[in-house]
Amino acid sequence: MEFHHVSVLLWECIGNLNIKPDGVYVDGTMGGGGHSLEIVKKLTTGRLICIDQDQNAHKAAREKLKEYLDKITFVHDNFGNIENILNQLEIEKIDGMLLDIGVSSHQLDEAERGFSYQHDAPLDMRMDMTKPFSAYEIVNEYNEDELNRIIFSYGEERWARRIAQFIVKERQDKPIETTGELVDVIKKAVPKGARKDGPHPAKRTFQAIRIEVNGELEVLQRAIDDVSHRLNPGGRLCIITFHSLEDRIVKEAFRKQENPCICPPQFPVCVCGRKQTGRVITRKPIIASEEELAANPRARSAKLRVLEGVEK
Repeated sequence: MEFHHVSVLLWECIGNLNIKPDGVYVDGTMGGGGHSLEIVKKLTTGRLICIDQDQNAHKAAREKLKEYLDKITFVHDNFGNIENILNQLEIEKIDGMLLDIGVSSHQLDEAERGFSYQHDAPLDMRMDMTKPFSAYEIVNEYNEDELNRIIFSYGEERWARRIAQFIVKERQDKPIETTGELVDVIKKAVPKGARKDGPHPAKRTFQAIRIEVNGELEVLQRAIDDVSHRLNPGGRLCIITFHSLEDRIVKEAFRKQENPCICPPQFPVCVCGRKQTGRVITRKPIIASEEELAANPRARSAKLRVLEGVEK
């Protein structure tokens, strides 16, 4: 299947990265290479590190970026391992990094990957297909409390407990093996009245399971902490999120980079010794323009936040 992914908030990201021709930049979620292409076009003696855990993305991006391969290093890994990646490449500091969090258009459209509740496919949802842990294990092996926890916490689903109960009951007869089967269970669990308004009844549960499969929130938090210490003064970390849970994590993590002090407020001076590692550029997130929304409705929930490196 052809790798298709529309780069969201493309020019807003490029502008906020403040790209220097001789700088070192990282696209931590390369995807099809849309953002990477515009970054590398601005480099002369600089370097771009392209990271993605999806092998399909690497195939597509290498083709898209073929005119600039001498300036690019491709890494098959998760951006959460940025510390190890930079160490292995013997790179001490970077001038910018971009993260486009969540599932790509290609992954949603590739039915057999099991990301979408709109296609019937095996329960999978792995962004890195070399990993053994998939949505099947979560749906069929997690107990009711564990299912409730992830569906409520990661999906912000008010019917999480009922959905967990229905999943556990359904799998007593046989394993739940496909996305279609899971959607049917969720529809039974969510009261009919609650299904009239709002998004598809399975949307939040699928989001929650995907996040759990790929450890997305832990990875995001770790990456922000690690990258903030690696940014050169004036370097930028740009992060695009697509739902409120991720956006809150980014907002809070950025705030802590700017004001890391943990001293009680009554202390007259800071004694904890924690130093500022970044400065928040976006007090409010940047959102898609009306023109972009008309061309790409999936950008509607996208939010871009930017952190700038400071002198350590």
